[in-house]
Amino acid sequence: MSKIRAHISGIHGYVPDYILTNQELETMVDTDDEWITSRTGIKERRILKGEGKGTSTIGIEAVKGLLEKTGVDPLEIDLIICATTTPDMPFPATANIIAKEVGAVNCFGFDMQAACSGFIYGLTTASQFIETGRYKKVVIIGADKMSSIIDYTDRTTCIIFGDGGGAALIEPSGNENGIIDSLHRSDGGGEQFLHMKAGGSRRPASLETVKAREHYVYQAGAAVFKFAVTSMADISYEIMKRNNLTGDDIAWLVPHQANKRIIDATARRMGISEEKVMFNIEKYGNTTSGTIPLCLWDYESQLKKGDNLVIAAFGGGFTWGSVYLKWAYDTK
Repeated sequence: MSKIRAHISGIHGYVPDYILTNQELETMVDTDDEWITSRTGIKERRILKGEGKGTSTIGIEAVKGLLEKTGVDPLEIDLIICATTTPDMPFPATANIIAKEVGAVNCFGFDMQAACSGFIYGLTTASQFIETGRYKKVVIIGADKMSSIIDYTDRTTCIIFGDGGGAALIEPSGNENGIIDSLHRSDGGGEQFLHMKAGGSRRPASLETVKAREHYVYQAGAAVFKFAVTSMADISYEIMKRNNLTGDDIAWLVPHQANKRIIDATARRMGISEEKVMFNIEKYGNTTSGTIPLCLWDYESQLKKGDNLVIAAFGGGFTWGSVYLKWAYDTK
C-alpha cells in the first residue's frame, strides 16, 4: 500500500484595509522611509482597526475566502489549526472561534505557537493528520494581529510588523505532488533576544507590568538577525541536500518575510536567483505567522502543478524550519 501524501489544494489570504506607511511612521518615531527601506525592505504594512477585532477576524475572512474558492462545505472540515502568536485570548483557542464563525461545526481545532515559524510547523502537523488516512480535509491558518503587541514608540519593532494572514486547505494527494519532506528546529536559548516580558504565567499582567510597558514585543535586533540569517539559510540548504536538489531544481523559495537581507542570504545559500524568490514584505511587513500563506496567495497565479517549492521560516523562541513540497495544481 502506497503512502498517503498530503498536498495544499487551496490558499487564500486576508489583510486589513488600513495602510500604515513609512511616511506616517515618520510622524510617530525617530525614523524615515530611507532608513526603514534600506534595512528591512518594508514600505508599508496593514493594521487591523476596530473595537473587538482580533486575530480571529483575520482568520475568519481567510477561511471564508478559502472555502468559497475551493467549493468546500465547512461541514466537511475535519480539523482547523491556527498558528498565531496573538490569539484572541488565552482560551478558548482562536481556531475554535474561527471554526464556529465559518460554520465548521464538525471539526476539532487547536492553536499552535511557534512565532514566525508557526505556519510551517502547522503545515507539517496538518500533513501528519492527512497521512494517517483518518482525515480528509484540514485547514491550517497562519494569522497575527501584531499591532496589538507592538510599542509604537519603539522604532526597533514598530517599523517591522503588520497584521494579516492566510489559510490553506490540506487534502490527500492522488499522485507524487504534495508535501514531501520537512525539517524543524528550536532553541529556547533565544528567549533572551526575542520575547514579550509579561502577560504569561511567569509574569502575569499587573499595574506594575503595564506601567513598565512589558506587554510589547522586545527584540535585540542584531542578535536575532545573526541567528536568523544562519539558521534559515542552513536549514533550507539542508533540506535541498537531503532530497538531492540544486538551485536549478527549485521553482520558488517561499521565505518568511522578516527582512530582505535575511531573505537574500537564504537565496544565496541555496543557489537560487532573485526572480525565483517570493517577496511581498514591502507591502505587508512582517505578519509573523501570516507571511508564508500571504506569499502563496500573492503568487498563486504563477504557480504550476509539479513546481518544487522550498518554504523556510525563522521565529522567536528560537524556532526555525523548512518544508519541501511539489505544488499540486494549476490556478484556473
